[in-house]
Amino acid sequence: MAEIKWFGHNCFRIRAKEATVIIDPVDRVTGYAMPKQTADIVTISHDHKGHSNLNAIKPEYQVVNSPGEYEMHDVFITGVRTYHDAASGVERGYNICYLIELEGIIFCHLGDLGHPLTAEMAELMGSADVLMIAAGAPGIIDFEQAAEIVGQLEPKIVVPMQFATANGDKQRGDIEAFCKALGVASPEPVDKLTVRHSDLAEAMQVIVLQPESDGVKR
Repeated sequence: MAEIKWFGHNCFRIRAKEATVIIDPVDRVTGYAMPKQTADIVTISHDHKGHSNLNAIKPEYQVVNSPGEYEMHDVFITGVRTYHDAASGVERGYNICYLIELEGIIFCHLGDLGHPLTAEMAELMGSADVLMIAAGAPGIIDFEQAAEIVGQLEPKIVVPMQFATANGDKQRGDIEAFCKALGVASPEPVDKLTVRHSDLAEAMQVIVLQPESDGVKR
């Protein structure tokens, strides 16, 4: 069983028997304030301030911030190099998408992917059971591109990130527009997602999480 919490923006904590993984530790510049966390592994999609706040994580932990294949604490991680923009990184640099295998479930976190997936990228990420994807955030993928990527990867569960909430990312799009692009009704947010491999259904689900962070007065 794996438990997923969202701390706002692109930041998730996946807690399982093998390890606790934190993805893209969030910074206050996004409008979210994450409480101090403990983790075994921290992955960073790109070195922008809102995604690489290692000060929020208590030592000791291992960091993954490069493409490649890794095995730590019986967790298998694959980093896939992509770009933060549609100009091969010229405008905003590189981005790393991660496949993280815990409890027999493959989580795919797309970071700040800024372009449609190539066929090769889609093949590398096509094993994803749970997809964490930006919900049409300005400056990266739009609603239609996000829906296209979901169609390419065909995950069992889609968990949106980078959408406007009462606490942060207020300049982003709303979750209703993202769900409309996917052709599904916008579900009520939940505090956490608990998933077992045996729970994964054939029909895709969209799970919206409530951020586990305090809003920052800006």
